[in-house]
Amino acid sequence: MSGEVQGLPGLRGTDHIGFTVPDLQQAVDFFVNVIGCEPFYELGPFAADDDWMQEHLNVHPRAVMKRLKFLRCKSGSNFEIFEYQAPDQNRQQPNNSDVGGHHLAFYVDDFDQALAYLKARGVTILGEPTLSKNASAGQTWVYFLSPWGMQLELVSYPKGKAYEKETDHRLWHPADPGRPEAA
Repeated sequence: MSGEVQGLPGLRGTDHIGFTVPDLQQAVDFFVNVIGCEPFYELGPFAADDDWMQEHLNVHPRAVMKRLKFLRCKSGSNFEIFEYQAPDQNRQQPNNSDVGGHHLAFYVDDFDQALAYLKARGVTILGEPTLSKNASAGQTWVYFLSPWGMQLELVSYPKGKAYEKETDHRLWHPADPGRPEAA
């Protein structure tokens, strides 16, 4: 049927990525002073005596969202970073292979310069940089860890990726966030 909406009506993109950390100040310091994000406002604490926290946030009813802080990461998505306290809280950082596992990838123009910068600041780098193959050929990446063990990725593909030779459509790219998708 022509004119039918495909997906969420009015969708423009990702507004923010929210994640929970064990120590909000440590996380803000890392994302601002090492990664280069810009801090914005802070909220909290929030708690409820009824089931509001469970009903609205899918957390334990007695969970306390101690504080949250919004950061902007250059031309990418905003971060909403939480510090919670809850009776059933799992304080173990998930691996990528765990359900709910994740990582944040930071695109850089000069991979070698950015990697040297992270190393000079004592950031834990996981292995050696990898040169992607197949549809992602042209991309270099390496994982690194935040001070609390969150998995992060450094990535760069300044000359594009191999898949771009096969289609006019493009994945969103932080170096060119406004480029229109082909019709």
